[in-house]
Amino acid sequence: MNILILGATGFIGSVVAARLAADGHAVTGLGRNPARARLKQPAIDWRRADLSRMTKPEDWENLLKDRHAVVNCAGALQDGLSDDLAATQADAMLALYAAAKRSRPLIVQISARTAGAAGALPFLATKRRADEALAASGLPHLILRPALVLGRNAHGGSSLLRALAAFPLALPLVHAESPVETLSVDDVAEAVSRAVAGDLRGDIDLAAGEVLTLAELVGLHRQWLGLPPARVFSLAPWLTRPVTWLAAMAGLLGWRSPLRSTAMRVMSEGIRSAKRESGLGATSAAATLAANPSGVQDLWFAWLYLLKPLIISGLSAFWLLSGLIPLLSMERASTHFLPFMPEAAATALTFATCLIDVALGAAVLVRPLAKRALLGMLAVSLAYLAGGSLLEPALWLDPLGPLVKVLPSVLLTLTALATLDER
Repeated sequence: MNILILGATGFIGSVVAARLAADGHAVTGLGRNPARARLKQPAIDWRRADLSRMTKPEDWENLLKDRHAVVNCAGALQDGLSDDLAATQADAMLALYAAAKRSRPLIVQISARTAGAAGALPFLATKRRADEALAASGLPHLILRPALVLGRNAHGGSSLLRALAAFPLALPLVHAESPVETLSVDDVAEAVSRAVAGDLRGDIDLAAGEVLTLAELVGLHRQWLGLPPARVFSLAPWLTRPVTWLAAMAGLLGWRSPLRSTAMRVMSEGIRSAKRESGLGATSAAATLAANPSGVQDLWFAWLYLLKPLIISGLSAFWLLSGLIPLLSMERASTHFLPFMPEAAATALTFATCLIDVALGAAVLVRPLAKRALLGMLAVSLAYLAGGSLLEPALWLDPLGPLVKVLPSVLLTLTALATLDER
């Protein structure tokens, strides 16, 4: 069959794409930036697409030509600079359904449990709008509602589980007793494979039979990482408000933090399924983790996950202060250049370098600009080192001088670049 997969570069979508390709289907994957995915999965025909801009039926007509099935693995947690929930999860899907009326491909929608008090959140409300439209469309379809999905890789909530599990000494948790159902990402891929084969239709919840508390699930991940047991400290929800506020601000700048208010609200209710009539099997959390033994790289990821926002914030503060502080005393700051150029030129050069530092410190906070800002930091740092070494080599003799301070900044910038990618 000829199958189109939306969100094929994501955590779930990449596994579903690999499974369907292994089944012998011709798979086309959509993603915002599929360049790396094309290298990792060359058997898939990759296309660049942004669902938030595909909100009219005509946007889908060419993509749907000769398709037998469309699998929607795309989604976002909360509105922000990088995500528009209404456009991506609702408007684009309604446009897809309208365009599909002519060729009538099977539509597989990877959704979520949208009932409950958290159902009014934009994340679930837009999912529900698309689900209801699909159910009423008359198109052949499967709406699949998986519980918390675990796998060899991690993204979003599963990444946070690993990070919390690696917390030193103790495990500070909010909603520690909330019930959580899980399943393996391979179970999702199996369900999609069966749907494509014609075995599944309708609206199906998918989860393993066990129900764990959040504390038990984090403890299971800690054991998987090879760390000794640690005591759980249950934190009052109000203590997380500053964290969720900062995460929301980061979301406005394009960072997809799983600590935003939507995730916290959903976890306050727990993650449980409502229906079990499908007869599909699902893998328990313990079995999922046991099937994918952890390596040292998993421990590194868990430790670095919570350090990453601190690294980005620290670099931003360093460069902003490096640019702003000299502006308070331009005359003194420009003295380093006076032996080599007139006073006016020295002042202008000092002012220019301050502006560059401030611009880089601000740009690194904006996710779409972060990589270019980090590369700019490296280039400017090397220029400062080269220029300072040539013009005033005595600065190296000052252990607290500007040249010595550049070296740890370079190392921190390299660390940020190494951990920048989300997928």
